[in-house]
Amino acid sequence: MKTEICTHLNNPVQLEILYRTNRAAFKQSFNDLLPTLKGNIIAECWDARLNYTGRTIDRSTRMDLIFITVAAITLGFIGQFPTVFGIDSDFFYSRNIGFMVFPPLTMYFAWKHRLPAAKIAFLFGAMLICLLFINLMPDIPTSDTVVLSCFHLILILWSILGIAFVGSTRDRSEQRIRFLTYNGDLLVMMALISMGGAILSGITVNLFSAIGFNIEEAYFRYVGITGAVAIPLVATYLIRSNPQLVGKISPIIARIFCPLVLAMLIIFLPAMVYGGKDPYTDREFLLIFNILLIGVMAIIFFSIAGTSDRARRRTEVWVITLLAIVTVVVNAVALSAILFRITEWGITPNRVAVLGANLLAIVNLLLAIVQLFSVLRGSAPIDKVQNAVARYLPVYCLWAIAVTFIFPLVFGW
Repeated sequence: MKTEICTHLNNPVQLEILYRTNRAAFKQSFNDLLPTLKGNIIAECWDARLNYTGRTIDRSTRMDLIFITVAAITLGFIGQFPTVFGIDSDFFYSRNIGFMVFPPLTMYFAWKHRLPAAKIAFLFGAMLICLLFINLMPDIPTSDTVVLSCFHLILILWSILGIAFVGSTRDRSEQRIRFLTYNGDLLVMMALISMGGAILSGITVNLFSAIGFNIEEAYFRYVGITGAVAIPLVATYLIRSNPQLVGKISPIIARIFCPLVLAMLIIFLPAMVYGGKDPYTDREFLLIFNILLIGVMAIIFFSIAGTSDRARRRTEVWVITLLAIVTVVVNAVALSAILFRITEWGITPNRVAVLGANLLAIVNLLLAIVQLFSVLRGSAPIDKVQNAVARYLPVYCLWAIAVTFIFPLVFGW
C-alpha cells in the first residue's frame, strides 16, 4: 500500500480509489509515510482529511446542557400538575401537551439565533394567548370545536417554533426548508432516543422488581415524564452539535420509503374498491384515509427538503412526482367524500375543518407537481420545488389559527 500511495500521490483519483479499497490500511500506510511527505500540498490535504478529528460533540455549549437540564426538570414538574393540584389529567394533557414540547424548543432557537427582543416578545405573547385561550375553553370533552382547537393549537405552536427557527434571515424559503429537514432529523433522533429510553426503563424496573422493590408507578410518574418531555430538547441539541449524526439518515429513509409508499398506494386504491370500503358513508374509514394522507404528504415534503440538487437522481424525482400524483388522487377521493357528507348530512365543525385541510393539501401538492415536472424537463432546479413547499407553510398556520380561534365563535361549543 505504501508503494502505491507514493506512486499515485499526485493523482487524486487513484488515491481516492486506494482509500476506498481499504480505508484502514490506507490510513496506516499514509501516516507511516507522512514524515517523508512534508511540503506536499496533496499530502497535507490528506493528512487533514484522515487525522483531523475536531470535536464530535461541541463541548463549548455547556450553557446548552444547563438549559436542557433546567427545562427538563421544569417540564417534569409541570407534568405533575394533575397530581399536585388535583386537575383532571385528560383535561390537562389534552390542552397542554403542546406547551410541554414547543415553547422550550422555541426558547432554545430564539436564544441560539439571537432574535431581537421585539420578535421574542411577539413569539411568547402569541404562546401566552394560546395558553390562556385553550385552558379557558369550557370543559366539554364531546365538543367537536374543543377537540379541533386542541389539535390545531399544536400546529400553531409548531408554526411559532418555525418562526424562531427561521430567525431574522432574509432568505426565509431556504430556512423553512431547513426547518422541514430539522423536523425529519428530529423525528429520527427522537425515535432512537425513545427506543434507548424504553430499553433502559424496562431494565431498571425489572432489576428493582427482582430484588423486591416495585418502583414502576413512581418511576414512570417522575423519571418517565421528565425523560419524555426532555427527548425533543436532547434530540435538538444532538442535531445541532453534531449534524452529521443524522443528517445522512433522514434522506436515506425518505429514499427507501418513497417508492414503498408509492407501491402501497397503487395497490391500496384498487384494493379499497375491491374490498367494498366506502369513505363516503364510513366515517371511521374516512378518518383513516385522511391520516394516511397526512403521513404520505409528510414523506413527500421531507424527501423534497432532504437532499440537494446535485444529490438528486432523476429516478428519485420521478418517484416523488408519481407519489405526489397518486396522493392527489387519494386527496381527491377524500375531498369528494367530505363534500358528499356535507351535502347529505349538513355542515359540522369536523367536516369543515377536514374540507379546508384537504383543499390546502391538494393545492400545495399541485404546485409542487408543476415544479417537479419542470425539474424533470431540466428547466428548473429542485430548489423551485422546495420553494413551492416552503412558501406555502404559512397558509397551514393561518388555517390552524382559524380553526383554533374562529371555529368556537362560529359553531359554538
